[in-house]
Amino acid sequence: MHQLTVSLAICLTMLPSSVSAQSSVPSWCHALPRPEYKSLARVATSDPWFEVYKAASNVFAIYEPHQAEEVISYLIVGNKRALLFDTGMGISDIEKVTTELTNLPIIVLNSHTHDDHVGGNWEFSAIYGVDTDFTRKNALGSREDAQAEITPDQICGSLPHGFDAKAYAIRSWRITAYTHDGDRFDLGGRTIEVIATPGHTPDAISLIDRANGLLFTGDTYYPAPIWLFRPETNLDAYATSIRRLAALAPQVRLVLGAHNIPVASPTVLLRLVPAFDSVRAGKVSPIPESPGKVLYRVDDISFLMRATDTR
Repeated sequence: MHQLTVSLAICLTMLPSSVSAQSSVPSWCHALPRPEYKSLARVATSDPWFEVYKAASNVFAIYEPHQAEEVISYLIVGNKRALLFDTGMGISDIEKVTTELTNLPIIVLNSHTHDDHVGGNWEFSAIYGVDTDFTRKNALGSREDAQAEITPDQICGSLPHGFDAKAYAIRSWRITAYTHDGDRFDLGGRTIEVIATPGHTPDAISLIDRANGLLFTGDTYYPAPIWLFRPETNLDAYATSIRRLAALAPQVRLVLGAHNIPVASPTVLLRLVPAFDSVRAGKVSPIPESPGKVLYRVDDISFLMRATDTR
């Protein structure tokens, strides 16, 4: 789960007039659409909850800009099947969107199993999970976390027509097979490899498409404060994982994170490691955030961490 604490926002011209005229529009809404999207080709789909962009050849970024997480799921299409990396909030029908993008069979992998990345899992029949107790627990679903995602300060614009806010929950889903570090998925003319990157959560993974130079980093890296404060976070594991990703930088053309903006330069991976190391070495001053949390900024990279546990 990643409610972002920096200035995220949607320009008011994107909102329905009934919403844009209200003073209650959350502050994070005021600066979207993000300018980086101007360089990406938008793909038309029928569901206004989502915006879909072509992030690379046969890679679709399925973006949810109307909720504060600004989560991005990725549909990676081969010649024989497609892989959906995360299924978003579960607020609207991501499965329907994928059928508008491809008629191939779809397998699902999750970058990790926080609620904002597994909300649509229940709609799919082939879901690969990481073999951890954390994954199995989250596959049972949750209501409390889901309800926290749709409070007024979390929504920009309108929820989907017919959405039942009182009933909203992350529905349970079935792990049909387990995936492990180094597993390769042949999509037909395209091979996707799993890279274990625990730290943010015990079950965090990244994906690499070596032939096309694409690295999908989930919540191990995205261009906003990276959440490293939850009980399941392990800072030592995170430090190891980002070093592993940094070593891949020479092979990577694009980094595709799970929030805010779908494309970044691989050079960010090389800067991520010293930024995190400097925080843990006590060289960066903390900025108080909500109770018990502090923000560390190193140039354009930032980490939201526990105030009592940074090293």
